[in-house]
Amino acid sequence: MTLMVPGVTPTLVLTDRREPAYVGAALVIAAATLARLAFAASLGVGVDESYTIATARHLNLGYFDHPPLCWWLTRGELALFGTEHPFLLRLPFILLFTLSSGLLYRLTARLFSPAAGFWAVVAFTLAPVFGLTTASWILPDGPLLAALLGAVCCLVEATSPLSGTRWRWWIGAGLCAGLAMLSKFTALPVLAGAVVALATHPLQRRWLTRPPFWGALIAALTLFSPVLWWNAQHHWATFAFQGGRARALAWHPLAPVRILGGQALFLLPWIWGVLMVALASAWRRGPGSWAGWLLVWCATPTIALFALVGLWSSGRMLFHWADAGYLMLFPLAGERLAAWSAVQPRRLRQVAAGTAALITTAIAAIGGETYWGFLPLNHSRGSAGGDLGFTLADWSSLEPQMRARGWLDGKWAVASIHWHVAGRLDYVLGGFVRVVCLGDDPREYGLQHPASAEIGRDLLILAPGAKGGEIESKLGASFEHLNQAPPLYLLHGGHIAMEIPVYLGRGFKG
Repeated sequence: MTLMVPGVTPTLVLTDRREPAYVGAALVIAAATLARLAFAASLGVGVDESYTIATARHLNLGYFDHPPLCWWLTRGELALFGTEHPFLLRLPFILLFTLSSGLLYRLTARLFSPAAGFWAVVAFTLAPVFGLTTASWILPDGPLLAALLGAVCCLVEATSPLSGTRWRWWIGAGLCAGLAMLSKFTALPVLAGAVVALATHPLQRRWLTRPPFWGALIAALTLFSPVLWWNAQHHWATFAFQGGRARALAWHPLAPVRILGGQALFLLPWIWGVLMVALASAWRRGPGSWAGWLLVWCATPTIALFALVGLWSSGRMLFHWADAGYLMLFPLAGERLAAWSAVQPRRLRQVAAGTAALITTAIAAIGGETYWGFLPLNHSRGSAGGDLGFTLADWSSLEPQMRARGWLDGKWAVASIHWHVAGRLDYVLGGFVRVVCLGDDPREYGLQHPASAEIGRDLLILAPGAKGGEIESKLGASFEHLNQAPPLYLLHGGHIAMEIPVYLGRGFKG
């Protein structure tokens, strides 16, 4: 049953749980959650996950790379479960994505229709960058998406003529916005876009001068204050690191095309195409539809920002950075897909089923490769992080080799020249051996385990991907003696996936 409230801007749709679309969305969310649980159980920890778990052992108000919510959540899990098993640590992130899917259905059904809510959930679930990686791994994006959707849901209720207690919804929007900012800085352009939407909509701009809006702003800044406090004590490290990626160092006129193309691949081109059509349609409608106006202003700044920064930045623009913006287009895409399903229901169901089969095959292939290693991975000296051997292999095979050689008896600290290698080593060594990063970009290791604290000690340096003479030229002057030792071997699926060069540095001089 659907109750349409005529003559109201925005138009809200009140849904009955007996709606077929509601039941269908619930089944999609439940089935996808079970699939993610199986996927998470089949994988060892990834590069970013290893780094996050290892550095989350130390509870701080802030961390170098991102705001701290992902680290706080991981630290709470370590205390609760008493183990660093990846499946247990991934559970809250999987459940957060289940919550995000439910919030997306509610938001879309309220703004448009239950059928639109169903198709928004289907597209959201099938987009690999959302439904596969963000939904299953220990990443800041999990809490970010749930918090942003919560903020927009509350904002829609707060600005609706049908709402009761406005203060409740405004404070809810502020608290969710604060949690989003505690998760990742990419929340900021989304939230700024929401404020612009309020300011430019003729019926909603009045809220900017009213106490509930300012109460929401105070609530958001209060939750965000630990980030400001910690950064003020650490030379604004997180802001400098993230902002430094936009430095104007080069000119790349084709970068926006490459970035948008990469985002399309991460979302799947046909899902990205629907999102872009929905975005263009909403912009054409303009502020006449408050729902569309709010969503396009939440989406566009983030998508445009990362495409345009690529024009001049020499830094690598990762395609998933704009995900928070694309998230806001799924309700609009759901509305359009619901309209198409009324015309060609069979064709749309075939596309959805084919995409689901593609994703399921990918999950099975990745899980199978993780267990059995049937792909011909790198058997050479390895890489610093670019090949499948580095990404999929379980690095726990290194610990017994190091122990057998007497390198874990407390006399040695372990070092790498790359932060992500340090994270992988730190995770498999369980925090029982001090791990430091000697490279130019130590990330959180530069704060938690500064290399300067190891002066005078002997360091065991693991250097996957190092070329001949590279370690000697970079670090030779930093030790009294630096000698190469027999390599370690990263095992994967019963065979050697990577040979890792090892160096013994005695008398670290800093």
